[in-house]
Amino acid sequence: MRRLIALSLLLLSLSACALFPSRDPLNINVVGIEPLPSQELEVRFAVKLRVQNPNETAIDYNGVALNLEVNGRQLASGVSDQSGSIPRFSEAVVVVPVSISAFTVLRQTLGLSQTQTLDNLPYVLRGKLAGGAFGTMRFVDRGKLSLPGATNATW
Repeated sequence: MRRLIALSLLLLSLSACALFPSRDPLNINVVGIEPLPSQELEVRFAVKLRVQNPNETAIDYNGVALNLEVNGRQLASGVSDQSGSIPRFSEAVVVVPVSISAFTVLRQTLGLSQTQTLDNLPYVLRGKLAGGAFGTMRFVDRGKLSLPGATNATW
């Protein structure tokens, strides 16, 4: 009898997993950064993300979180409680305020070598669109950050 119950529970759990559709990962790109009012020891920016949904179903979200690493070190983070929906095979721009403390900038500056420029610094943007227990979509974007006019600058 116990084996029959265990087998039934196993079959039910496997069929429950089949009910959750698999989703393709979101395509996320930073499309803009604008300054926001700041406090004394921090700088704030509005990061604009273009979120592309390559799935056959809409993505509903009710919160956004971001973490930005530059040159292997944490630089900025931000959260927003905004909510919305990105229709199937569609895109939207999501704006997230992020903060950078003066101490973080100091750590970043000290982490640069004397010969390193501000051109082609590696970055990793990690985040998530919250959508409940099974609807949260995590994303990662990696690349090289080049600041305008920084090709000749060295630290």
